[in-house]
Amino acid sequence: MEKKEAIRDARQLGIPKMLILGLQHMFAMFGATILVPILINSYYKGEGISVQVTLFMAGAGTLFFHLVTKRKVPAFLGSSFAFLGGYATVAALNTGIYAGMPMHEKMAYANGGVVVAGLMYLILALIIKLVGVNKVMRYLPPVVTGPIIICIGLSLAPSAISNASTNWFIAIIAFAVVVIFNIWGKGMFKIIPILMGVLISYVVAVIMNGMGMTNADGSAILDFASVASAKVVSIQPFFLCKFDITAVLVMAPISIASMMEHIGDISAISATVGENFLSDPGLHRTLMGDGLATSLSALFGGPANTTYGENTGVLELSRVHDPRVIRLAAIYAIILSFSPKFAEVIGTMPASIIGGVSFILYGMISAIGVRNVVENKVDFTKSRNLIIAAVILVSGLGFSDGLTFQVGGATVTLTSLAIASILGILLNAILPGKDYVFEEKSVAAVKNDVMLDKDEREHIR
Repeated sequence: MEKKEAIRDARQLGIPKMLILGLQHMFAMFGATILVPILINSYYKGEGISVQVTLFMAGAGTLFFHLVTKRKVPAFLGSSFAFLGGYATVAALNTGIYAGMPMHEKMAYANGGVVVAGLMYLILALIIKLVGVNKVMRYLPPVVTGPIIICIGLSLAPSAISNASTNWFIAIIAFAVVVIFNIWGKGMFKIIPILMGVLISYVVAVIMNGMGMTNADGSAILDFASVASAKVVSIQPFFLCKFDITAVLVMAPISIASMMEHIGDISAISATVGENFLSDPGLHRTLMGDGLATSLSALFGGPANTTYGENTGVLELSRVHDPRVIRLAAIYAIILSFSPKFAEVIGTMPASIIGGVSFILYGMISAIGVRNVVENKVDFTKSRNLIIAAVILVSGLGFSDGLTFQVGGATVTLTSLAIASILGILLNAILPGKDYVFEEKSVAAVKNDVMLDKDEREHIR
């Protein structure tokens, strides 16, 4: 079966179809984005971060990111899971000024630490700007970035299984609908398989719930209790952060992990779209956009932001690579943030649906990593390359709980992806025999390469 040609300007599809495509990206990011504040609130006894603020900051942060990156990178910025350990650590502090402190104040100090963590991105961005992306990318060849991208997808796999296992029947329906529409769909339906998977499986969930059926653990498939009590429209409960060195020491080091994940995500998006975003608009700009979006979010009571792999999976599946569609999803998120009731309706989506869809989305991310390795012809007959890839894969998948240690009395946790990234970069720098040279191509040159590949395929046919 022939691969669909990518659509780089969604305007050719018409406004109504663009609006639907934006909705598909919103559904892809929604589950994970609202889960972060829910988890944080469990640490802070209900006095943590609002879902409304989270949605607003995700949308605003995405639009800001697109502005900084010259509106070229089709990335969505949702809530980051990397900082959850830091939030839990600050919530548990009970010495010094934190002794007897109300949870909502601890939350403000935790966000102050996130603001500083976001600003750490600017340091790396400045270094890249001064020395050039070529020198920086010498330490991030495909033998490093490829396995990291693979780990990004595979590290999310347990989440997909966990969600799907709540109700395998609904999960399988969601999965099957996505596959059917992606392979046999016609016209518009072929490029919105994720949205169709969500909608059709949700209808099935409503029917099953109405018939009195339950999930595997006996819980209700759908629970509309929170919808009934939610207001139709309200202003987001923003709050200003506060700064203290203890919270900063907890949160700031986590930026090392999130920056490594950012580079992996941008590499994945570049491989998906076929454009070298590391060079144009530049890795320094993507880092700056992501870091500042995180700082702005935390400044006003939101969580840290990060580029979302879920939306990268949608890009690969839909073959619509226009950043305008991502910006529509950001606008939807901002609009939703003003309606707690509508946000709660979306929030009733069964975990099994998210799991069924994630089977494909997360797998797509790993497949992109494999493609990154193959297309760059990484030579695995060389021991150095085998060792680097092996260490990255084992570390990225093996350190499921990360690595926790003490720094100046504060607890710091490096995620598995951060550990894998750091070890991969170090091994690539230490081991002799490099066989890859990063070429800083313009977007036009990369597009020419894509067109040449297309012409070659046509010639072969």
